[in-house]
Amino acid sequence: MSATLLLTEQLLACRSTTPNDAQCQAIIAERLRPLGFTCETLVYGPPDFRVTNLWAHRAGLAADAPRLVFAGHTDVVPTGPLPAWHSDPFVPTHRDGNLYGRGASDMKTSLAAMVVACEEHLAAHPQTPLSLAFLLTSDEEGPALDGTVAVCRELQARGERLDYCVVGEPTSVLRTGDMIKNGRRGSLTGKLTVRGKQGHVAYPHLARNPIHLLAPALAELTQIVWDGGNEHFPPTTWQVSNIHGGTGVGNVIPGEVVVDFNFRFSAESTPDSLQQRIEDVLKRHGLDTTISWTLGGRPFLTRPGTLVDAVRRAIRDETGQEAELSTTGGTSDGRFLAEVCPQVIELGPPNATIHQVNECVALADIEPLKNIYRRLIEQLAVA
Repeated sequence: MSATLLLTEQLLACRSTTPNDAQCQAIIAERLRPLGFTCETLVYGPPDFRVTNLWAHRAGLAADAPRLVFAGHTDVVPTGPLPAWHSDPFVPTHRDGNLYGRGASDMKTSLAAMVVACEEHLAAHPQTPLSLAFLLTSDEEGPALDGTVAVCRELQARGERLDYCVVGEPTSVLRTGDMIKNGRRGSLTGKLTVRGKQGHVAYPHLARNPIHLLAPALAELTQIVWDGGNEHFPPTTWQVSNIHGGTGVGNVIPGEVVVDFNFRFSAESTPDSLQQRIEDVLKRHGLDTTISWTLGGRPFLTRPGTLVDAVRRAIRDETGQEAELSTTGGTSDGRFLAEVCPQVIELGPPNATIHQVNECVALADIEPLKNIYRRLIEQLAVA
């Protein structure tokens, strides 16, 4: 087996459900130290949710050498029902040309490929002019409060410079390298409470049903075109994810209803503008409401330039494909990295099975991914 496959399997065997790193970062640090990396473990979070982060860095030949950061997460989502898996999710298993295990696609294959790519590059070019670094967290799949965002704050406080960043998220569709993310939409979540008056269903004139009161406004909100997007971002979308109302019995009109919703927004809208439009609709319908807002991240975009061009060239040289640029999909830690790094892209294996039972990665995708990362290092080292 290749070095990339061996390391991937070693990481897959670690039961690293958020926020437990399960020694993944220690394994990676042990591979990086002999290459000249200084490895620092940064632990944040409350006692019952300790998050492990790794900041590993290796200086380039020149003091002002540009720095390429490989970023990602060692944590994985829960397995779901174990009987539905065809093999133990934490026992790497080969079947039908695939490698199965929780995290195979999201994103332990990427982490292994990044490490081996650095090993191969430094073996061939021990005096590489490029500065290299790794920023890894065990809190990407969870609240994401004490992971990458916290490390970025620490690096900012230290005055650390990040020039290029590659996040190993599974961005490909059918074959490794067919799509990269050069940006992501923003995420804005709201929790809306609409108050009415509780009462008996047989005496509705003595009550005010908040569900009925909300319904016309809700219908209007579902029909709004928030913006038209632009050449880089699809239009902003608004989705209700939960509605909570009632006392659990059939003969009581509830006193309030709570609605959870989320915007995935383009650069054509702002959090303030979206909040105002929601509040204007609710006010026009005369509703008694409160809303709590959570901004999960703002949109970010890396336009074609040094990093994007080098990544696409590395993919073309390795696979013959012309990578599609995209900003679709969910949020990632790229939103935090873009606050401290001017050029951020995401590149990883196909994402068809992420977060699913029987998550897997095609064995044929593993070495090409490592080779793309290695080619990218080589491209940037001479840029």
